[in-house]
Amino acid sequence: MLVKDAPPTQAPQRPAAEAGPSHAEPPPTFEESSGHVLIDFDQPNGYIPAGGEVPPPDFTPYEAEYFVSKSKEIITHDPHLNQDGEALYRFLLGQSTLPPTYLLHCKGTHVEHKTRLVTKHDSNGRQRTQTEHYTETVTDFDFSIDVGQHLLPNAVQWTAGDDEPVYRGLMVREVGVASTLHKATKQDIKANKSWGEQRALAGLPPWISRVAPGYTDAGRADVDLPLDRLREVLKSTWTLRQWADDYCASSKYFKEFEYRKVVYGWQTFSLTEAVRSAIQAAHYTGDVSVKFETSMDQVIVRPNTRLARMLSNRWLKLLLILTLIYPFIWLFRRFHPNGGGRWTVSGAAYALKAYEPVQAPVPVPEPLAPGDQAQAQNQMQIQSQSQAVDLEALSAKFPGATFVRTPNGYMKVVGLREGEWFKRWEGTVRRAVQARKVERIPMSLPDDLPPPAVRALDGYN
Repeated sequence: MLVKDAPPTQAPQRPAAEAGPSHAEPPPTFEESSGHVLIDFDQPNGYIPAGGEVPPPDFTPYEAEYFVSKSKEIITHDPHLNQDGEALYRFLLGQSTLPPTYLLHCKGTHVEHKTRLVTKHDSNGRQRTQTEHYTETVTDFDFSIDVGQHLLPNAVQWTAGDDEPVYRGLMVREVGVASTLHKATKQDIKANKSWGEQRALAGLPPWISRVAPGYTDAGRADVDLPLDRLREVLKSTWTLRQWADDYCASSKYFKEFEYRKVVYGWQTFSLTEAVRSAIQAAHYTGDVSVKFETSMDQVIVRPNTRLARMLSNRWLKLLLILTLIYPFIWLFRRFHPNGGGRWTVSGAAYALKAYEPVQAPVPVPEPLAPGDQAQAQNQMQIQSQSQAVDLEALSAKFPGATFVRTPNGYMKVVGLREGEWFKRWEGTVRRAVQARKVERIPMSLPDDLPPPAVRALDGYN
């Protein structure tokens, strides 16, 4: 049985580094968990392990030390994670079980022009009162909604493709792997950044590389993409475990491994516009800000050195800047061969909505001779009847499920769709705007949902 993107028997070597301390053979396939992301495990032509990565073999768990910074980043200076690629790999897999915080933040403000009397003294000590004009920004409402509660379980491990300009051990972005590494051009970096923004707004998974325009259809961001592209969660020649070994083998003084947690599945641009329209429907005319905010989405591994720990503390880092020490540290990190190095090659992806294939791909009809309208109508009628029968069978097999028809066959919608979420929260958003709600704690339930004590009453439902 062929495994897509399976790690080679022996990990490829970087030109300037030796193999990492962990040198075990790749572990066997782990089959105790199942993924949900656009993979049909019943297909005979291939199999992708859950999350794209083959979990490591069992060994004594190691609890690494880490802390959460003021900017909501998970940072660790654990020495064992900087020496053992196996331990680092397991630590990252463990962190992937903790989804990021994902909020929809709504804020409305308006500017007021005011006047006040100000008393001043001139150079002769005489007191003088004058009118002063000033502006003040007033917050009308400021609240957040917890969207992360709807994330599907089982995060997907992904790696950046060899053609993507990311940090691969130096302080500059590179393209390729091992002996083919070379510095990325400014055009590549700019194009990749632009595509990343479009991909996030369209709700596509982070491992999807650039595709032609017109791939979205009625809010279904990834439903029309070929299944073979959707299975390629491991775009890099190296696996996550091999990148972990590469990091541990590096002797750079200011090295750091960054692991990103990405949320996908919703077309956030369309949803923010819908929320904005709901706020305007509440007759609010001020300045409106509606955006999705992600925190606890960065896992950063740094060496266990005094200077590295100082740079992880924002107050100590500010002190280094004020004492003009930090510029020398920056120059050392940027230009010295043993200075700094970054790895931004992998992460975990969390879906709000996904599509699972439940049927074989739709066969492409044979081309008809020109003018053969009767045969064309007959073929369309047969195809329509077949689709109705297939949908009826699927509805019986998966009661209550929602299906969409694509070139890949019928696919089952898993998770919460944008429209369903908006319908559930639209009234709450309007009432929060009208009530001038200012709350720092995110809302997790709509305000029109009866409390548990009410729903528990006999006969209420």
